[in-house]
Amino acid sequence: MPFSSLPLHTSLLRATRELGFVRPTPIQADAIPAALSGRDVLACAQTGSGKTAAFLLPILHALIGKPRGTTRALVLAPTRELAAQILGDLQDLGVHTPVTGAAVFGGVSHGPQEHAFRSGVDVIIATPGRLLDHLKEGYAKLDKLEFLVLDEADRMLDMGFLPDIRKVLRHIPARRQTMFFSATMPGPIRGLAEEMLHQPASIQKERQSSTPVGITQAVYPVPQDLKSALLVALLKRGDIRQALVFTRTKHRANRLAEAILRAGIKAERIHGNRTQSQRTLALEAFKNGSCPVLVATDIAARGIDVDELGHVINFDVPLAPEDYVHRVGRTGRAEATGDALTFVSPEERGELAAIERAIGKKLPTVMLPDFDYSARPAAKLEVPIAQRIAEIRARKREERARADANRQRREAHQQRQGGGPGRHGQGHGHAQGGGQHRTGGSAPTSSGSRHGQGQGQGQPSGHGPSGAADAGRRRFRPGRPGRPR
Repeated sequence: MPFSSLPLHTSLLRATRELGFVRPTPIQADAIPAALSGRDVLACAQTGSGKTAAFLLPILHALIGKPRGTTRALVLAPTRELAAQILGDLQDLGVHTPVTGAAVFGGVSHGPQEHAFRSGVDVIIATPGRLLDHLKEGYAKLDKLEFLVLDEADRMLDMGFLPDIRKVLRHIPARRQTMFFSATMPGPIRGLAEEMLHQPASIQKERQSSTPVGITQAVYPVPQDLKSALLVALLKRGDIRQALVFTRTKHRANRLAEAILRAGIKAERIHGNRTQSQRTLALEAFKNGSCPVLVATDIAARGIDVDELGHVINFDVPLAPEDYVHRVGRTGRAEATGDALTFVSPEERGELAAIERAIGKKLPTVMLPDFDYSARPAAKLEVPIAQRIAEIRARKREERARADANRQRREAHQQRQGGGPGRHGQGHGHAQGGGQHRTGGSAPTSSGSRHGQGQGQGQPSGHGPSGAADAGRRRFRPGRPGRPR
């Protein structure tokens, strides 16, 4: 079935042709007609199956003829990267329409986001936390909302966003069209869907926890301490043009990226401790091909959508089978092909067995020729927590020492400029208190208080050579004997 057979606005069909969309994916073919008819939608489909266009196209179709200046659609996403990706897709699909959109997430300035709310952009794509920050202010209004979408709903549940989602619901009309899109559909998500959806069109294109058909999956058994060396050996063979590498923690992501760089291979990293600008630059370098390797954690990787990504490498076996599905779904997107490689240490065989049970098949095992699996590692990737704490404390001591040295240098500089702390302090007291002698030498006479008050209303005294010269000129002014100068 071609896209032209869908009852979409001509400007949207034109955009899909320009984007190279020949026919809708299975999830799009089922979800778009249901959404266009006004029904709520509960869709479970693989990562990379085209879920984003499945909810954006019906929303764009409905908003084209609406008056501008009112926010009518809200898309909730678990991560900044996914929110930014959805906004990009909205702009691509709506390029020939007047529909406007804005992304709202943390790590960037509030100003442009506040402007988006005040101007009433048509579609807001937001992470729950930053959205709630704006909703506390009077300018953020969602009382005219007509469409609500939860994308990657299972991941929002895993990240603890369920209470935030319930708070958001208090700010939007109960009468609306709601769509859930997710790669997996665990029990709590179904429970939330039953609360929020009204007689939804239930669409499940694949069995739960299944992986895309076009992905070739394999397991590489390897000792934990040799994983870095194995990854570098694979990358240096030249068969992997671009790879998204997943680690279990942010610390391991940092250490692994450094190890790859030391091997002479360009690599970037993306995780929650990186600033938004660092994450954006790293993702852009990976997408444009200038950096062939991106090391990421599970949370930060949501929203990474790279055309024709050939390889996903699980450096660490994910603890949950659902995370494995999401990881490998970064390749083989939109019915393309790709490879998913998983490094498995002896300690991780239990997690691998759980994944194989969930996806319903045993993964083949591969050994890399000419790799020395018995070699001693050059260095450990994981630094023990006690050592990391000691290093942090040592760094803090160094920072405090530098701060003390800088303070002492500033004080010494002030003494040289102001003639010493004693004179400087007395001059300050004179400027504020009145009655103290300007140059500090003799006691004031009965008229000293008037002098002090008059000087106190002027410029502070004794600050630098010019102040001293002025004081000297006033001291020897003729015609007013007896007054201290």
